[in-house]
Amino acid sequence: MAEKKLPGITSQIKDKLIQQAFDRRLRQVDRRSTETSASGRSPLGRPVIPEHHYNFHLHPGYQQIRIINDGAARLGIGNPFFKQHEGIAGATTRINGQEYINYASYNYLGLSGHAEITAAAKEAIDRYGTSVSASRLVSGERPIHRQLEQALARVYGVDDAITFVSGHATNVTSIGYLFGPRDLILHDELIHNSILQGITLSGAKRLTFPHNDWAALDTMLENQRHNFERVLVVLEGIYSMDGDYPELPRFVEIKHKHKLFLMIDDAHSLGVMGKTGLGIREHFGLPGEEVDIWMGTLSKTLAGCGGYIAGEKALVEHLKFLAPGFLYSVGMPPPVAAASLAALEVLQREPERVTVLQDRGRFFLEQAKAAGIDTGTSAGLAVIPAIAGSSIRAARLSAALFKRGINVQPILYPAVPEKSPRLRFFISCQHTEAHIAETVAAVAEESEKL
Repeated sequence: MAEKKLPGITSQIKDKLIQQAFDRRLRQVDRRSTETSASGRSPLGRPVIPEHHYNFHLHPGYQQIRIINDGAARLGIGNPFFKQHEGIAGATTRINGQEYINYASYNYLGLSGHAEITAAAKEAIDRYGTSVSASRLVSGERPIHRQLEQALARVYGVDDAITFVSGHATNVTSIGYLFGPRDLILHDELIHNSILQGITLSGAKRLTFPHNDWAALDTMLENQRHNFERVLVVLEGIYSMDGDYPELPRFVEIKHKHKLFLMIDDAHSLGVMGKTGLGIREHFGLPGEEVDIWMGTLSKTLAGCGGYIAGEKALVEHLKFLAPGFLYSVGMPPPVAAASLAALEVLQREPERVTVLQDRGRFFLEQAKAAGIDTGTSAGLAVIPAIAGSSIRAARLSAALFKRGINVQPILYPAVPEKSPRLRFFISCQHTEAHIAETVAAVAEESEKL
């Protein structure tokens, strides 16, 4: 018998299912509470505390995960997450002893696993150990930290840089510390979660503008700028779900016009954009000082882990002494700093890696569009989505491709809007045109079956 096709679950239906399951559990708790005391008090006369107020298994977030997982199991969809890779994950990878074409890693330039970079990390372990064992402010500072930060500052053409042990925490602690309740932060509607968390921590007023719409932002600032002290506008160099980028010079004009701070999350554009891979700044030929806060991560192109802020001396010194996520955190492990510094050196010495990556991205985008695959607004650089239209379709498509030796992760609601769950393809300079042609053909064939 042919499998019955099921429509995508809307957010309203999903929320209703979650709430119904939660309500049923609460009614069970309430019945037990009523049996304890019809008056809502325990035999000792204290108010009864409902069980869902002190048990994690009744937490609404966990209940939501349970509902989604149970529903997926009933639909015959396996869990696509937490696959164990048995070696270096580049253009190919091994999972459960089998080799796959891999599109689920940020290893854009193939530098994670590069012999020179691995050797630099090993040498740092021999010299400094695996941990600096303290906050950098007290006794955790090592020469390799400053060498990396100064190299990053040169990339952006600014005074200095500061590195953090987590990319996500870089945004959270920097924005959370630098801005406050009398300030305004405006961000692109597709901005990363770390930015949103930082804004929440700051207590600043938050406004969202339509994706890449500098004109809408300008209008909002005409109406709002005078009501606040400091104002920050936050964009991404390449948007990690859609693979497109902002018209940065327009936003720089707005920065000067309205006297505000401009911040770029360059996590996915360093190593990807620009003739030699120096990011969106190089792509548009802008001086580094035209952006107040350059943020990036070390876990993509730079083969490490952590994040950084680059900018003028006053910004960096301020964060070094007072940002909680730096001040109260252990310093970056020496082998991580050494690996990222070595990766940065290879990037600058071998720009042909960037050329190949950009060629492969264009080829993937052209082939996908020719096959009728919805790639959204992707510019075809290193992040290319295949819009599936529902979470169920995205999960099924990912599973079907995995059976064919292609590893690509689904991005499901609520990580993306309800109608645009997708597969997200990360392109590497190590992917071949044969890899890409095989993949695009498989996506088109399996999409037709769904």
